[in-house]
Amino acid sequence: MSGSLWLVPGEGKGRTDALPDVPRRRPHWAAPDPIDELARRMGDLIAAAVHPDEIAAIIESDGMSDDQIKLTYGRENSFALAEELYERIPRSYPEPDRVITDPWRVSLLGCLLRALVFALPGLAYVLGSHLLSGPPDARGLPAGTMPLLAGALTGWVWNQALAHRAYSWLGLGARWPAARALAVGAPLGALVGAAVAWIVGAADADAPGAVAFAAGQAAYLGAATTLLVFGQERWLLYALAPVGLGAALMAVYVPPDAVRVALLVLSLGTAVALASVTVLRCRREPRQDGPGPRAAASLPYGLFGLAIGVLVLLTALGDVLRYGARAEVAAPAAVALTLSMGPAEWLLYRYRSRAVAGLRASTTPAGFWRATSGALARCLVSYLAVLALLGGAGTLLWRQGPPMDVPHALGLLCLGTVLWTALLLQAFGAVPVAAVVCGLAAAAQTAVLVTGPLSPAVGQLVVCGVAALVLAALVSALLGRATAHR
Repeated sequence: MSGSLWLVPGEGKGRTDALPDVPRRRPHWAAPDPIDELARRMGDLIAAAVHPDEIAAIIESDGMSDDQIKLTYGRENSFALAEELYERIPRSYPEPDRVITDPWRVSLLGCLLRALVFALPGLAYVLGSHLLSGPPDARGLPAGTMPLLAGALTGWVWNQALAHRAYSWLGLGARWPAARALAVGAPLGALVGAAVAWIVGAADADAPGAVAFAAGQAAYLGAATTLLVFGQERWLLYALAPVGLGAALMAVYVPPDAVRVALLVLSLGTAVALASVTVLRCRREPRQDGPGPRAAASLPYGLFGLAIGVLVLLTALGDVLRYGARAEVAAPAAVALTLSMGPAEWLLYRYRSRAVAGLRASTTPAGFWRATSGALARCLVSYLAVLALLGGAGTLLWRQGPPMDVPHALGLLCLGTVLWTALLLQAFGAVPVAAVVCGLAAAAQTAVLVTGPLSPAVGQLVVCGVAALVLAALVSALLGRATAHR
């Protein structure tokens, strides 16, 4: 037998019964230890192993039997050899060679562009204000208030559900079915929204202009939903350029009514045309053979849109609905909430990015919960700071609005907390929970506004404050688990 191999009990000749169970220490002049050679050869794999069994699996995968291990290395089996190698090589877990990409990193500029796209349609109310003028209705509300509200809420509900259905198709890699759903659903939603506005405004002889405006608004919402689902924010921005130009022109010169209507129609027609082009470009995409997403799955998203819409409208128009004040008082809160949606979207992605980083860095469930809770608190505080800044700036620039006193300011921040946490739950698929909480809050705030025990600002503060606490607790509990971030 070669001098480089050590005998074990039962092997070779002579007094093998006197040999110990482990090899004797080698003299300095002996041949190199084959285990040392094996350790050098497998050093990287051994250092990265977290348990000797991983090394044993590697040895066995090389086809080495227990007899060969006994003969060559003087160990009983692969597990004994693996334990020896595990003890000789210190642990070392090298970082991956490639840079880990963050799937939730998005451009802040892109989110701000979306915020601008969300805010520009509000200028249409300035440009079309002559369509909304007239004596107050029987309830003392400004002319056309109820048809506009009814049409807007209908559009929000319909298009929220429609967008979810289209995104569900896109998630299956089916662009043409998504485009087809939008091609059918957007015009149908525009008809439904216009019909609701017409029915609500039928009793008001002075509301034909508002009904026509609401019909155009319904058509625009369908076109905007189509463009946004397919990521065509720039096209939508181009379509809104006539409205922005007209509103800027009105700051120095009030054009004739015909010019203002023409600008509105031009903007609406451009949005519809671009949405049609977007749909037609998907005609050559592969058809979907298998079953698609269930239509009923989009219903909670529509109800969620209804609840959020009611909360936003009651916040922006609470004083108008209660006291019959001018609709202009809603401008600061409405503009602040609309413009804040861009930073809100970016911070939602930021939270998800921090949660993924927490998954990599945390070693215990408690550690991960602390990491996600800290990320949640930082992102939420950042959003509320942006919202407060926008609300304060809007109040300073828009003198006709209500003063930003303590109830109005705290109510706006509570509503911001509700919106951001509810959108976060929706992003993680927990939209039924968010819809229930926001729906109850909307019903409670409506009851407070109708019955009148509290002022609109105080009622909003109480209702949205409770809803904000509930949603924050739900987010911390549901999203503090690692399984929620798969």
